[in-house]
Order: sequence, then C-alpha cells, then structure tokens
Amino acid sequence: MTRTAEPPQRGCLYLIPVPLSEGAGISHLPQAVVAEVSVLNHFVVEEAKTARRILKLLGHPMPLAQLHMATLNEHTLPADVATLLQPLAAGFDVGLMSEAGCPAVADPGAQLVRLAHQQGYTVVPMVGPSSILLALMASGLEGQRFAFQGYLPVDAPARRARIEQLEKRSRSARETEILIETPYRNAALLGALLDTLSPDVLLCVACDLTGPQQRIRTATIAQWRKAPQMLPERTPAVFLFLAAC
Repeated sequence: MTRTAEPPQRGCLYLIPVPLSEGAGISHLPQAVVAEVSVLNHFVVEEAKTARRILKLLGHPMPLAQLHMATLNEHTLPADVATLLQPLAAGFDVGLMSEAGCPAVADPGAQLVRLAHQQGYTVVPMVGPSSILLALMASGLEGQRFAFQGYLPVDAPARRARIEQLEKRSRSARETEILIETPYRNAALLGALLDTLSPDVLLCVACDLTGPQQRIRTATIAQWRKAPQMLPERTPAVFLFLAAC
C-alpha cells in the first residue's frame, strides 16, 4: 500500500513594523516584534540599507550579510512580485518591512500581502507605530470618519484643485482628511493648504512622530496664517484637516 506523502509546510508572511524616526530607537516596538524578527532569516524590504540598519538596531543574532533580503519598492515590476513569495512555498517564514512604520500602509508592500492571500498563505500583522493613526489620535479632529488621501499632485494648480475638492468632501461629511508628503516638499504642501483652505478649517501638522523633533499643532487656518511655523527640515510629517459644518 502506497503511503501518501505529507504536503510540505508553508511559511507565514509576517508584517514587521519598524521605527518611524531614525532617532526613535526601538522603544515604541513591542517585545513580541523584536522576538519574532530574531528568528526570521528571509525578508522583503523597501530598501536594503535601511532594513539592515533596523535589523542591527533590533539585535538580530545572525550576521546581516547571511540574511536573505529581497527588495520590493515602487520600481518593482508587478510580474516580479510573485517571486518574492518563493521562500514561503519552501516553508520559510518571511518578514515584510517598510521604510518606516507599518508595512503595506501607504507602502508598496500591500501588493505582496494581497498576492499572499490569493495564494493561500497565512498573513500575520504585528503591532507597531503608525504615523497616520498617531497623528489622528493627537489631532483632536474627527476620529469617527476619516480618510487617508496619500500624496497630492505636485503641480500647483492640480494640487489646489484637489485641496478644494477635499475641503468640500470634509465639510459635507464632517470627515477628517489625512495627507502625507515627501519631507522636502512639506513646506510647499503646508503653504498650499494655508493658501487654499477656508479660514475656519482646522489643520493639524504632526512632525517626526515618536522622534526627537516631534511637534504637533492643531489650529484653524486663520490662526496658522497669523502664526505660521517652520517645519523641521527633511522630517516626516502628516497633515490633517477638518472643515466645519
């Protein structure tokens, strides 16, 4: 009688949060994350240099050069994403890491997570800092209805039109609109918001969350215009606004 072979064990995809700020250290990461990272040898990362720095900070016991590290970023072709799941098929667990905060949120890792679900792999999200939620928590704005809008157009007229559109949406639905921008464009986005939004709109700017330069301010556009503030240079920031009904 022929014995049926057991199917090979399939790995799990772990979504590994990382510090939001270079100066934050690992104090905002749960011990469970540090423990899980220490037993993983396969990673999918947005940028290898940053990932190695974080893994060193987390005290990974293996020499970093011996870790299997694949890259997934905005330049990765959709056809190449499936190959990143090959270690799972071979029975290895894989850790997905973003450049900052939680992977797959405003992050190209989302397409890998979606494909893992399609192929039946177990996906394990781990607790860690999210700049979007931390900013919303600290803003005092509407927390029942909110929408993450990501990046606005770089072109000034298109950006202004988008801001006007989002203000109408916020006012009609009493919804907090959440935006991010590349750090070196933060000042331009803040200027566009102050120039475009109505005076009664509440605007929150949250900079370097959990980091040494953390700064959070919520005020009306009229108050911002009277007392504008310079944003820390090259520092991640989240912008939130709520139009009064």
